Amino acid sequence: MKPYLAAAIQMTSRPDLAKNLVEAEELVELAVRRGAELIGLPENFAFLGNEESKLQQADEIAEKAEKFVRTIAQRFQVTILAGGFPVPVEGDRGKAYNTATLVAPNGEELTRYHKVHLFDVNVPDGNTYRESSTVMAGTSFPTVYHSEKLGCLGLSICYDVRFPELYRHLSQQGADILFIPAAFTAFTGKDHWQVLLQARAIENTCYVIAPAQTGCHYERRYTNGHAMIVDPWGVILDDAGVTPGVAIAEINPIRLKQVRQQMPSLQHRVFR
Repeated sequence: MKPYLAAAIQMTSRPDLAKNLVEAEELVELAVRRGAELIGLPENFAFLGNEESKLQQADEIAEKAEKFVRTIAQRFQVTILAGGFPVPVEGDRGKAYNTATLVAPNGEELTRYHKVHLFDVNVPDGNTYRESSTVMAGTSFPTVYHSEKLGCLGLSICYDVRFPELYRHLSQQGADILFIPAAFTAFTGKDHWQVLLQARAIENTCYVIAPAQTGCHYERRYTNGHAMIVDPWGVILDDAGVTPGVAIAEINPIRLKQVRQQMPSLQHRVFR
């Protein structure tokens, strides 16, 4: 593994599949022009609308999102994480999996993950979220994809970031890089998003690539923004702010090795 550039895409997705895919393509192209070889799209990149509309269109969203990611990876010859989109549950028309997929430059799917922690929360800003009403929780830890070129890549989605045991599992499986694509609420994000990303990076001595949603998507649905890339020491290498765009930074194996030598906490674990 040699040093390379990675990108975390930031979008304002809305309840319009076609327009969202156009925006995603433009931002991926921007990241590629800046030299990125590994690119992450945020949770709900293809569609961010109310739950009823999402379920009604889930078949189309899943089909077009998967085709889009395969096509765009091949077109730009990069590895892309599709950070979260609905995949209908066979035999249950009332539920879909919130699914992230990692796709290679040849369009091949490398691994996929169904989100296990579902966001059922009464947020103090007055909004209530019941992800479990339409989403089927995954039942397995995400796998780590081992790439000689890009390092060892671990997947997660949004609310997972509050559950450190998932990331400890990924680090135990050899992860060097943790993907945390999200549509983090604006209210919780202002206090928790950055510190949680830094904590997951520091405690696992891993890079974190965190694509994000930002702004107003529909009605009262606002997200935090601040897609970012964090190094294994917890240093924020780039932050996309609060407008659609790209956070981009170098993934450097020498830096990874240096941090793990300076702070060998993974070797000092007592309880496994």
